[in-house]
Amino acid sequence: MIGKSRVTDSVPTILITGTVGSGKTSVASEVSDILISTDVPHALLDLDWLGRVYPGHPDDHHNQRLIVENLSAIWPNLRRAHARRLVLARVIEDRSGLDAYEKAIPGAAITIVRLKASSETLKERIQAREEGDLSREWHLARTIELDLILDKSRPEDHLVVNEGKSLNEVAREVLAVVGWHL
Repeated sequence: MIGKSRVTDSVPTILITGTVGSGKTSVASEVSDILISTDVPHALLDLDWLGRVYPGHPDDHHNQRLIVENLSAIWPNLRRAHARRLVLARVIEDRSGLDAYEKAIPGAAITIVRLKASSETLKERIQAREEGDLSREWHLARTIELDLILDKSRPEDHLVVNEGKSLNEVAREVLAVVGWHL
């Protein structure tokens, strides 16, 4: 049918991952701002917010299943609102969960970009943003654990260093490595 999006339409998707404090949300937001400034139809989602529920189901690790279910539910609305590309921010520990995202977003062509920063920078960012002692301590411990997991599993298609550069420079590098030439 003319004017209607087919399920088989490709959806270029950037999934920005990295450890706690690597800048996933900030870089994804800046990527979105660049896309807006160049009139590229897209949607931006920090997937953590789609699973922010407590206590969550005991067998749903970091509420991942809930996140995918919620993404599946809202994607048709975003598509009807003319989103043609997707920018996602979320920790992905390995590539095994990608097929769930691809089912939630029919036609998704997902490229994973991992952000990396030094442990000193990660610690500074976490201490600056986390206000409560419990949250700060949890995030500091998680960033060390997660960095080791990501270094071992290497889920990314591309690695971008998010340190010593402006947010705009990092976002433009993300767009360049995935081939979204604007």
